[in-house]
Amino acid sequence: MQRFTGKTAVVTGAASGIGAATALRLAAEGATVVLADIADAAGEDVVKDIVADGGRAAYVHCDVSSQEGWQQLRDCTHEFAGPPDVVHNNAFIHITAAAHELTDDGWDREIAVNLKALYLGARIFVDDLRSTRGCFVATSSVHANFGLPGHPAYAASKGGICALMRQLAVEYGPEVRFNSVLPGPILTDVWDEVSEADQRLSARATALGRLGAAEEVAAAVAFLASADASYITGADLVVDGGWSVKKESK
Repeated sequence: MQRFTGKTAVVTGAASGIGAATALRLAAEGATVVLADIADAAGEDVVKDIVADGGRAAYVHCDVSSQEGWQQLRDCTHEFAGPPDVVHNNAFIHITAAAHELTDDGWDREIAVNLKALYLGARIFVDDLRSTRGCFVATSSVHANFGLPGHPAYAASKGGICALMRQLAVEYGPEVRFNSVLPGPILTDVWDEVSEADQRLSARATALGRLGAAEEVAAAVAFLASADASYITGADLVVDGGWSVKKESK
């Protein structure tokens, strides 16, 4: 499929995991991709992979919690490819601590990177997306809908993403579509510190009996960003292998 030929996409958190997989997927479908992250070497490596496969891509260092970072990203995107048709807000941080143990700085940082960044990105790019009749896709999480120990700021930020995306869909429709993907247990480098035994437990907690791949979330993002989803806005697409529907009881 070449659903993005002639289109430009911006992907944040694009140096690894879901962001890298999405950048690669959109490029494979014809998009010119501008990748943003703070992991510069890894981000440049993804660009090299895209170019090696015949695609067109550029990398921009960007702190998504900063308005200046987003403005620089917009300026670089315009210089490299013009106004974007797709913005995928995917950058995040994750601090594991119970509410009484999480510091004020930790709370503020998670909210800034995971949630405030979405507001900043939408504000910076909305005029571009209006002009291109484009779409904005945000990576939320199943944590938006379910409580797990040790994730107060993460859950709050991911739930806030879904609520804000619905609001933006109303504010800026019909010109721009806003949707979220809610990944479940996806095997990215975030899981490197999780023991194999705990990974197996997480896999068994899904209806499909396995962990997901970043490429499977990227496929969902590409769908929401494409014309195939032209009548979908304000939606939360769960990509969790049935983790959120499987319960075991006797």
